[in-house]
Amino acid sequence: MTTFDPIQLEVLWNRFGTLLEEQATTLIRTSFTSILSDANDLSAGLFNKKGDMIAQARTGTPGHINSMATGVRYFLENIPVETLRAGDVLIGNNPYEISGHLLDITIVTPVFYQGNFIGYFASTCHVTDVGGRGFSPEGESIYEEGLHIPYMKFYSEGMIDQTLVALIRANVRAPDQVLGDLRAQVTAQEVAIARLRETLEEFGLLDIEAVGEEIMRLSEAAMRRAIEGLPDGTYENELYSDGSEKPVRLQCALTVSGDEVHVDFSGTSEGSTKAINVCLNYTLAYVNYVLKATIAPDLPSNEGSFRPVSVSAPERCVLNAVHPMPTAARHIIGHFAPVCVLGALSHVLPEKIPAEGAAAIFALQVHGDDAAGNPFSYVTFNAGGTGARPGKDGLSATTFPSGVKGTPVEIIENMSPLLVYQKELRPNSGGEGKFRGGLGQTIRFGVRTKRPFSLPLMFDRMQYAPKGLEGGGDGAKAEVSINGVAAEESKKLYTLSPEDVVTLLLPGGGGFGNITERKAEAKENDVLNGYVT
Repeated sequence: MTTFDPIQLEVLWNRFGTLLEEQATTLIRTSFTSILSDANDLSAGLFNKKGDMIAQARTGTPGHINSMATGVRYFLENIPVETLRAGDVLIGNNPYEISGHLLDITIVTPVFYQGNFIGYFASTCHVTDVGGRGFSPEGESIYEEGLHIPYMKFYSEGMIDQTLVALIRANVRAPDQVLGDLRAQVTAQEVAIARLRETLEEFGLLDIEAVGEEIMRLSEAAMRRAIEGLPDGTYENELYSDGSEKPVRLQCALTVSGDEVHVDFSGTSEGSTKAINVCLNYTLAYVNYVLKATIAPDLPSNEGSFRPVSVSAPERCVLNAVHPMPTAARHIIGHFAPVCVLGALSHVLPEKIPAEGAAAIFALQVHGDDAAGNPFSYVTFNAGGTGARPGKDGLSATTFPSGVKGTPVEIIENMSPLLVYQKELRPNSGGEGKFRGGLGQTIRFGVRTKRPFSLPLMFDRMQYAPKGLEGGGDGAKAEVSINGVAAEESKKLYTLSPEDVVTLLLPGGGGFGNITERKAEAKENDVLNGYVT
């Protein structure tokens, strides 16, 4: 058995992190879309031969990396190890087993060193289009939502599958961008493999099995110690989302038992007929994220740190979608699940839990023909405010619990026909309190086109405002208007005319504590900065 002294193990752990960051950076710099280059809607991870995640890049989103942590095993189940050869690259986008919707495509590259198979590098990235209804809440089954790529080889011994390329090109609205981003994933993993081989040679290792097992063992032990610091018991919470055809109730019971945590979502609303359903893998991904971020934020994220946490939800409820339930807009409800868990944790860790924030990222997927008559499909992400924290104001225009970033207006207008007339913080949107909730945004835009275009609205918080905590006020609700007329539905596919102008008012986060306790200087600064009028 190989043993590692603490210093050597720390050096190897940091080396893995560095090469994964290089993988993510390469992916960002070789990508064809701002989804990756600016929003960073991606993930990168290193896995052993069994499909256990040893390490992950810091860049990216929890919904991608933590769902990939369990999703890679499905590649192993469907593509036997003995069939793998150097130069093979695997691909798939099963929405129920990986990241939750067809728009997230996972690329897995087997790693060979000195002729022996030793593990995998993988990445999950959001592509700009998958055909069908695409990134829209309107689908009523997975068959409507776009191209489903089964677990298969994208490259065989270095040769790309031209049949698959032709199928993708024929089925998506932006084939150059989609295929360009997929090849960027492949290239980034080639870079990571080269760096891993250099590391193995430098340290005289033949594989990553022993070091990976030690890293995961230590991570698991540390996570269990952190959980043991919580008092045993069951803590409950509920919250509501606008839903689609009717409001959605999320109910969770978080049970701490010794060194393990189980989160049960029994009581959560049944699945929707529209595409807001969430696969259990994605639900687990975000529960893992908020639990670790709350009780062990400095602990490495890997298979070991995930082992003490489990999640259950009734099959076919909105948080446990199964085939053929539609899932394209799964991020909306999926991002409420960890907020619900944080509310349960507030009963036992009130000094660490923030008020509710906007939660859902406000994704804009606009498609149609540009002014020259060429088809386009463009995605950009926008954020409301986060909830105020014990001791600090909330963050404005910041995605949480997601890790995606907003795209600068200059890049949006350069890479798409969108024309942004206004983008600024929304005054008075943060909930008042001893600590103020973060502000939402006001965004007003149109499209440079001569033909009608499609806008699948995927919003929330139009009916249920982010709640304040410990006496703090609620954040402002979301509002949407088209040509000054309020849109009543938060999830609907709109067909708009070239001259139409859309205005989005994104919600603010809830406040924390009583407003009477807010310092006079903080109140003055709020007015001076225009946060409060």
